[in-house]
This record gives sequence, structure tokens and C-alpha cells, in this order.
Amino acid sequence: MVYQRIRDLREDKDMTQVELSKILLCSQRIYSNYERGDVDIPTEILIKLADFHHVSVDYLLNRTNNPKMAE
Repeated sequence: MVYQRIRDLREDKDMTQVELSKILLCSQRIYSNYERGDVDIPTEILIKLADFHHVSVDYLLNRTNNPKMAE
């Protein structure tokens, strides 16, 4: 699975992979692997990404086109 949405959201904020990897406390290489879908994103990281971008985990996983988080 390619995680295109996490790349799109990062680019929308004009952030580099290095900048976002520092927020997630991982290396740029690991983060790049997440974006390309080379490795599955751990649940903890998915939650951090969703919280950072203010979207739902389901949106990141392409389970919905609605980016809003449940209240």
C-alpha cells in the first residue's frame, strides 16, 4: 500500500521528510519507507500523523474521503 495521503499532507504544509521525521521521532529513511509503502506504518505513528494533520486515521488509510476526525 502506498500512503499517498501522508505525502500530500506533508507537501501541503511545505515540509520535508526530515522535518516530519523529527516530529515523529524517527529517521528520514523510515519516514520515506512509510510514504512509499515499503513498510506498514505502526499504529502509534498513524495516530501521531492523524493528530498532526488534524485528519482521521481512516482518511490516511484511504478508508474514507472525509478527512474530518470523529468527535
